[in-house]
Amino acid sequence: MATPVIAGPSSDGGAVHAAAGGRGDRGGLRHRLAERGVDRVLLLALPAVVMLVGLFLYPVLYGIGLSLQPREGGGTFGNYSAFFADSYQSSTIWKTMRLALPAALFNVGVSVPIAYRLRGRFRGRRLLTAVLVLPVTLGTVLVADGLLRYLGPKGWFNRVIVDLGIVDAPVRLIYNYWGVLFSLIITGFPFAFLLVLSYLSGIDPTLERAAATLGANTWQRLRHITLPLLAPGLATTFALAFVLAFSVFPSANLVGEPANQTRVMAIAAYQSAFEKYDYSMASTIAVLMGLVELLVIAAVFLWRGRFYTGAATGGKGA
Repeated sequence: MATPVIAGPSSDGGAVHAAAGGRGDRGGLRHRLAERGVDRVLLLALPAVVMLVGLFLYPVLYGIGLSLQPREGGGTFGNYSAFFADSYQSSTIWKTMRLALPAALFNVGVSVPIAYRLRGRFRGRRLLTAVLVLPVTLGTVLVADGLLRYLGPKGWFNRVIVDLGIVDAPVRLIYNYWGVLFSLIITGFPFAFLLVLSYLSGIDPTLERAAATLGANTWQRLRHITLPLLAPGLATTFALAFVLAFSVFPSANLVGEPANQTRVMAIAAYQSAFEKYDYSMASTIAVLMGLVELLVIAAVFLWRGRFYTGAATGGKGA
């Protein structure tokens, strides 16, 4: 009769258990990472991260480093001291803000009532929306050329008001502050309008209908329901509209007064880089532009956080 063989622990069995334990640990690690939103799908974002680092983060860090290497000396922050010590340079901050803030406020403010009306269904809605968005296809140069032809001293607008006897001499509406502001409004309004329209479309219309059944009139529904729910979208829209207007360059040259009244920060940076070949100072002005924009955006989102702390609404477009 054969003697039974009792299997004991062996090196192979230990290796099997160790391998199984290793796979279990790796599986647990993958599970814990997945709970935190880290999985293989996240690798799809790797090309975008590389592009972000290569085309944005590295140039920003390089520009900051270059701004701390003044050509004229004066220490690490010599360029910043020289910029604020020169009133001709430092005044560009106010000149840029004086253009960007009114343009952004006007574009967002006018977009709200128009988008509020156009979110409903009526005949000609699509045509009217297309007309309002049309300027986005023109570009800054074509808009500037149109302003020169229509608002110039011999343009159609001045000829009409002079012939009607409204004024005795043509009104100067270009080659100054107003020409640049008009250009920023024309080119920036379509972006603000489309964003506001999309946010308004995301607010559930049943909320307003429910308020109406409780006796709320149009103004009360707008003030207590629509505007509070629209506040996050308005803050985002204003931030984008402000950044778009703050970086004004072509309009300030084509229909403005780039040597004085509309000498914005972008023009100052361009002149430092390509006329004076002082790339360090140009980087300094660019860094200051970014800081001013970040301060304004931070203030806007701080206001949004205090004004609205609720959750996103449901409905179409949410």
